[in-house]
Amino acid sequence: MKTRAATVWFTPALRTLTTLLGAGAFGLGALAVFATENGPGAAALIVFGGVLLLLALLGSRIESLEFGGATLRIRAAAADRFALAEESELQGDMATARELRAEARTLLDAAGPIAADYSSVRGSMRPGASRTRALEGVVARARRLAQGQSFEPAEVLRWLRDGTAEERITALAMMQASPELRNFEATLAVIAHPLTPFEQYHAMRLALQMVDVLDAEQARRLAEAVEAQRGIRFRRDSGRTQLRKEILRKVRGRLQAR
Repeated sequence: MKTRAATVWFTPALRTLTTLLGAGAFGLGALAVFATENGPGAAALIVFGGVLLLLALLGSRIESLEFGGATLRIRAAAADRFALAEESELQGDMATARELRAEARTLLDAAGPIAADYSSVRGSMRPGASRTRALEGVVARARRLAQGQSFEPAEVLRWLRDGTAEERITALAMMQASPELRNFEATLAVIAHPLTPFEQYHAMRLALQMVDVLDAEQARRLAEAVEAQRGIRFRRDSGRTQLRKEILRKVRGRLQAR
């Protein structure tokens, strides 16, 4: 769970109300354990009350909460909803499919610690080798996430096209790890119009992975895009310079083989 501008909305009055509600729900749940046979209902009250009490205790210090891999479970639950939406659509139940996809997107939006870590590193460290290594560590986590869970390609594509800088780099890393998530047009757009050199570097890494499946026209457009970025952009960046050379070499080899 991630909260934004918590210092604005989490007022003392709201904290008091949250405490009272949490204590009441927790107390009712504990009483219900002994007074009723509704075990699931009692457990739900206890959990709900505990969450409210924790929220009241931490208040504006909450940035992101992960309980024993809760983030992964949230994403897995989102993937399940996308799968159920596909089944509902095949059965002709379009309304349920839309609702399930909306729920899945909400779950994905709620699980953003990787993007938050990327933002934190960029904001707290000076440019240089140390920051680049730290950012690469965040990107590696996003790759592992994509390898271990199923994601809706359209949602990841939305992050890359319309998301924040943090969501865009997360999407690029996930596409690097999972071929079914990749999109050539969006990747080419990032190479041509990157928000940061780091983002462009990872878009070029992704493009290099995609060369073998591109048609001739796409391969030519990719070569033109990376050539257009040379010069001032790459002058002091050996990483992107090397990637440009590798992409051009691979594209030429592919076109010559046709």
